[in-house]
Amino acid sequence: MTFTRYAIYYTLPPGPLASFGAAWLGWDAANGLPCPPPDIPGLPAPAHDITATPRKYGLHGTIKPPFRLATGTTPAQLKTAFANLCATQPRITLDALALTRLGRFLALTPTGDTSALSDLAAQAVQQLDPFRAPPTDAELQRRNPASLSPRQRELLALYGYPYVLEAFRFHITLTGRLAPDALSATESALRPQLAPLLSAPFHIDALTLCGEDSEGRFHELDRLSLTG
Repeated sequence: MTFTRYAIYYTLPPGPLASFGAAWLGWDAANGLPCPPPDIPGLPAPAHDITATPRKYGLHGTIKPPFRLATGTTPAQLKTAFANLCATQPRITLDALALTRLGRFLALTPTGDTSALSDLAAQAVQQLDPFRAPPTDAELQRRNPASLSPRQRELLALYGYPYVLEAFRFHITLTGRLAPDALSATESALRPQLAPLLSAPFHIDALTLCGEDSEGRFHELDRLSLTG
């Protein structure tokens, strides 16, 4: 399979949370398969509608945002550099994951000190940046530069994405943007479903290289342990 873009994500290991997340979003990136939605009472709309925006990415937390390969680089070289990155980075222990409102969407976010996770993301963004092709003008405009802070515009110019380095905030997206009433109802419906799945502490002990297929869906290519 040929991939149009690549990304470095944190993806969940096989288990109850990963299985629930794949079903909730309707896409299992680990196996490259669509999933039937779970039966969750109290949702304000079908799960398939609520998750339409994040579905194609699968259940993940972004570490290095999606990018096209730079001219002169190959997928094999990227895989080697990714493996080298994982071999030099230590595993991270966080207090827990919590269901959180981020603006008008819901996500799982880490609680407690996240500085080590931010450092990991910064290393991935910077060390693998030689593999990132510069964004096109259209890609830059889709970020609506006028709405960004001066530093975010600088980061957009440097790394093709405005929310990296000190602007980074790790999150595992669960919904698209929702109206206030729908956001509240979805949160109320999801919270009891997720509560028994969110173990504490929460470990990030691996990263995943993902690729985007021709239909815009991301697939897990390599999930490697952090052994630094």
